[in-house]
Amino acid sequence: MAFGQGGRVGQYFDCDVLVIGGGIVGLSTAYALTRAAPGTRVIVLEKERATALHQTGRNSGVIHSGIYYRPGSLKARFAVTGAAEMVKFCAEYGIPHQVTGKLIVATGRDELPRLHALVQRGRENGIPVRELGPAQIMEYEPQVRGLAAIRVATTGVCDFGAVAERLAIEADAAGAEVRCGEEVTAVDRRPWGVAVRTAAGTVLRARTLVNCAGLYCDRVARLAGDDPGMRIVPFRGEYYELADPSLVRGLVYPVPDPAFPFLGVHLTRGIDGGVHVGPNAVPALAREGYRWPVVRPGELAATLTWPGSWRIARRHWRYGAGELRRSLSKPAFTAAVRRLLPSVTESGLRPVAAGVRAQAVLRDGTLVDDFMIRETPRIVHVLNAPSPAATASLPIGREIARRVLAVR
Repeated sequence: MAFGQGGRVGQYFDCDVLVIGGGIVGLSTAYALTRAAPGTRVIVLEKERATALHQTGRNSGVIHSGIYYRPGSLKARFAVTGAAEMVKFCAEYGIPHQVTGKLIVATGRDELPRLHALVQRGRENGIPVRELGPAQIMEYEPQVRGLAAIRVATTGVCDFGAVAERLAIEADAAGAEVRCGEEVTAVDRRPWGVAVRTAAGTVLRARTLVNCAGLYCDRVARLAGDDPGMRIVPFRGEYYELADPSLVRGLVYPVPDPAFPFLGVHLTRGIDGGVHVGPNAVPALAREGYRWPVVRPGELAATLTWPGSWRIARRHWRYGAGELRRSLSKPAFTAAVRRLLPSVTESGLRPVAAGVRAQAVLRDGTLVDDFMIRETPRIVHVLNAPSPAATASLPIGREIARRVLAVR
């Protein structure tokens, strides 16, 4: 689809780099570009009325240490460096944050080998960890019970929405422009660069495009004529909060199942003093399906017709059935929490806003477990950036900026 004539060297550009997506990764990319190459003209397009309204603004606010991730992976590298940078960034700009540390607690003997494996992984990633017995667990968290645990001191919490807002302000001060209410509906790659059209009829031309569209990144890739080789399958994460936040002092996690890129239902004391409980992971019926009644037939059909979705279902149906049961049954959700926090009751849990994870799934049913960044002529696609992307957003932004500037 062509939006106009032209294409000679030196033709008019609205910007050097056009970023689609005003979440924390897109804004960090704009921030990094303006610092790495002052004078670079950057425009960020966000389809919503404001930035950071989806994954960035709908999570538990945890600054992850990087302990879970395969040594050498982008997640491991960026989370470890990103956690330290995020704390420094928050301190520099007065953004509320705390480095609280967290406990990862084994409640069954079958979890002990996985807990010990996490100790080794943490050390390989350069993360200091301390192994705890039952009595030591209670010294940190008097209401929590477990057979063993590890304490990770570098984990913390912050307000990622406020971080995204500050990134936008700093990028704007350096000459970037963030435009909200501009949903991209068409992408035209030309020899001279890329042009996009928005739902409002705006046409913008740029030398390079960066796709940070999160829940819609695969759709944007296809608009550009690229086959991303994956599809976003949305998983809703539902949260409760403790009616009595004094039951938990900091952050408490279960031992995760290594077969899934989800960390399990955990307890997170936020910067506001409340304690979030969750999330679970259930298939959403829309990419922005924050509640069960939200259904978008076209998006649901796209999920159901992707071969990887059926392969996930066949391979992991038992796990999925358990997550679904905890979604539909508050007693079942409460029972899962009680494994860590026996004193909690069903009436002691109050529902709060859910989030949706943009999970990349390959055709063979593989749940992509690392950040996925792909380059095609004139375009950089960010195709998988779920948690810990917020933690790692500063180094991710620099990496994307590096790739953009290398091909300009």
